[in-house]
Amino acid sequence: MRVKLLLTAGLGLLALIAAPAALAGNGGFAPVSPESPNAERIRDTWIFVSIFIVAIFVLVEVVLVTFIWRYRRRRRERFEDGPQVHGATSIELMWTVAPVVILFLIGGFVFYKLPGIADVPSASASGQDRLEVRVTGRQYYWQYEYPSGAVAIDRLRAPAGVPVRLAVTAPAEDVIHSWWIPALGGKIDAIPGTTTETWFQAERAGVYDGQCAELCGLEHAKMLASVEVLPAAEFNTWLAERESEGASSELGEEEWQGACAKCHGLSGEGGIAPLIAGSPVLTDPQALEEIVRNGRGEMPAVGSGWSEEQMDALIAYLRESPPSGS
Repeated sequence: MRVKLLLTAGLGLLALIAAPAALAGNGGFAPVSPESPNAERIRDTWIFVSIFIVAIFVLVEVVLVTFIWRYRRRRRERFEDGPQVHGATSIELMWTVAPVVILFLIGGFVFYKLPGIADVPSASASGQDRLEVRVTGRQYYWQYEYPSGAVAIDRLRAPAGVPVRLAVTAPAEDVIHSWWIPALGGKIDAIPGTTTETWFQAERAGVYDGQCAELCGLEHAKMLASVEVLPAAEFNTWLAERESEGASSELGEEEWQGACAKCHGLSGEGGIAPLIAGSPVLTDPQALEEIVRNGRGEMPAVGSGWSEEQMDALIAYLRESPPSGS
């Protein structure tokens, strides 16, 4: 019995010692380093709640081990009860009042932080023009539409230091998705036929990765998302190029990789969907548009709602770079 107690206590102590190291290295326990004010407030809330969680865990485990050791059976008969205690009013008051106080503190802190997480800063408050982007989740890609009409697939580009307001949705015939870039804030659901909103404001240029956080089908794991934050001048250059006709092949490549290759394979070699390399459909613009816009059999209408420019971009890309099948 003594060996088991010592082993249990040792393992508990080891877990407590290892926890700070795991948290410091973000071994999956802690939020990633925040790069947006709302993500920073989410991390602050996580830390505040974690303080109580760790304190309660340590208290309970210490009391548990202490009681097991101090009130062990000793020489009593195996099935003989220990001394009974009645009427511990102070203890009963303590375990009633303490949780209420803890919940009050946590609730107050969360409601204090919540406006900074949910509310999009106004353009006047930030001193910058706010960028509005429509985000549409489809099986199994993300489409980003800018006010100018420019479109991007799976990777959102945004200027550094500017609030970006996202209107997130999904087509009525699709399923629920969830857009999530951990470094830029909490996840937000893309609900068919409904628009939800979130925002971020990244000061540091770089690429921030995320994914769909709602199981949405067989290729859910491939429904990745990323945000590339660029200096304002570079973003304006990219946006102007994307709006021009010269960017159609680049957009077409994004559409192929995002909307087609995740099921048919990057080279059209097949995956959960059939091999399509060499298919005459790929070289027939009318047939390709029909199947992309309306689907066929088990294939969803991945391009329903696409503009003519988007269809032209995919056709142009497949004409220039037909899938090889290998």
